[in-house]
Amino acid sequence: MKRSRFSEAQIIGILKEHQAGLGAKELCRKHGISDATFYKWRSRYGGMEVSDARRLKALEAENAKLKKMLAEQMMDVATLKEMLGKNF
Repeated sequence: MKRSRFSEAQIIGILKEHQAGLGAKELCRKHGISDATFYKWRSRYGGMEVSDARRLKALEAENAKLKKMLAEQMMDVATLKEMLGKNF
């Protein structure tokens, strides 16, 4: 996945500018982003503080790690069931 050139703090700063009354088109032009990017950021980070965004990122990383562990355990269980099902 492509890494963003903006940090969470910068994204939240841009969204706060919008809340202060600056228009979306003006913000996009000023910061060099597309309208779609702005609205995606707004749906994801809207109403958050920087600490909330960092916590969200940490939770997403932990969730990905736990999903990977679950998948590995399910593969181990399936392998063991297959081995027990065979007659030696």
